[in-house]
Amino acid sequence: MLAIAISACGGNSSGGTVGGGGGSKLIIGVDLPLQGAAKDASEATVNAMQLYLEQVGHKAGNYDVELKVYDNSTAAKGAWDDATCAKNAQDHVANPDEVAVMGPFNSGCAKIEVPVLNSDPTGPMLIVSHASTNPGLTKPWDPGEPEKFYPGGVRNFARVIGTDDYQGVAAARFAAQDLGVKRCYVLNDNQTYGQGVAKVFAEEAPKQGVTVLGNAPWDLKQPSYAALFTSIKALNPDCIYLSGIFDNNGGQLVRDKVRVLGDNNAVKLMVPDGFSGYPEFNNLAEAQGAYLTFSGLTAETLRQGGGAGATLLDAYRAKYGADPASSYALYGVEALQVILAAIEKSDGTRKGVRDQVFAGVTIPAEQSVVGKEVKIDPQTGDASIRDVSVMQIRDSKETFVKPWPL
Repeated sequence: MLAIAISACGGNSSGGTVGGGGGSKLIIGVDLPLQGAAKDASEATVNAMQLYLEQVGHKAGNYDVELKVYDNSTAAKGAWDDATCAKNAQDHVANPDEVAVMGPFNSGCAKIEVPVLNSDPTGPMLIVSHASTNPGLTKPWDPGEPEKFYPGGVRNFARVIGTDDYQGVAAARFAAQDLGVKRCYVLNDNQTYGQGVAKVFAEEAPKQGVTVLGNAPWDLKQPSYAALFTSIKALNPDCIYLSGIFDNNGGQLVRDKVRVLGDNNAVKLMVPDGFSGYPEFNNLAEAQGAYLTFSGLTAETLRQGGGAGATLLDAYRAKYGADPASSYALYGVEALQVILAAIEKSDGTRKGVRDQVFAGVTIPAEQSVVGKEVKIDPQTGDASIRDVSVMQIRDSKETFVKPWPL
């Protein structure tokens, strides 16, 4: 299915000028991990974007628009890859008809790509993510952030989803107020996203009366985590928070957690949205009962709300026989809506498209596929929406539990 989508939309177009667009036919790059555990979520995102683009006639104002899909993962790693993200960034800049990028999925990959696109002499080149949630991309976080990602002195990264500082707070409050946990051990995958969510969770949990027993990285190359969980068991936790992406040996981690500490009723298991949209995780016997947060609204919630999101989901189900494998797919479409709105108002150049977003793009609620008005802050690139959904794995499905207002 994905191969067909890439074949249909992956070729370079004609009519663009060297120096980033300017012709009547423009390209939007789509930069996602298409191999490994994230494959299903990425395929769903590509298919939803392509379906939406078909519905609007491949048009943005007077411009014809196509997608070109880039894989930022490798078969050997089974996940996003630093070197591949760096190469993709150069390839985006080198494609003369490409005026903007949707993606990437992973914050670590975004931190590699954003400065390259920012340094494009014909741009900066716009990049809008549906899933890169690390706060440091847009606001002070780690040393030098976010300024070090913008060597040209202006912003070119925007996103249509809330940041990890909100998700980490929501997870800690839910753990304390709804689950009643008192002693939680935090494990992170030692990558940008996982470290960021873990940091916020570990800072908020004590404010909610939860003792954080530790915040340590897991080694993604380990064949077993039995010894790790045996050492944690001695601390008598009633909660484990796994902060990272499922690609990083999350399946083995979850299996060993249950084997050593007990099922997810005995010792609660919580994970962030780095585990969302992975059928392999959902189907694990040991994952049943685990709680999961998502920095947005789920497809189930958006369908119930009606509007543009429900319409697109119905069309997706009619075409593919099921809802998208991940709720991130609709946020991919929302990012596409932002890019198309910018293209429509622009002169068709990279700089022109970027400038329109950072003049302040708004997608009205009645058009927005995420059911709410979406405004891009021209100062930061962050979106106005800060939804967090709490879900639980039941019968191998991500089942909506409640929204978490902040």
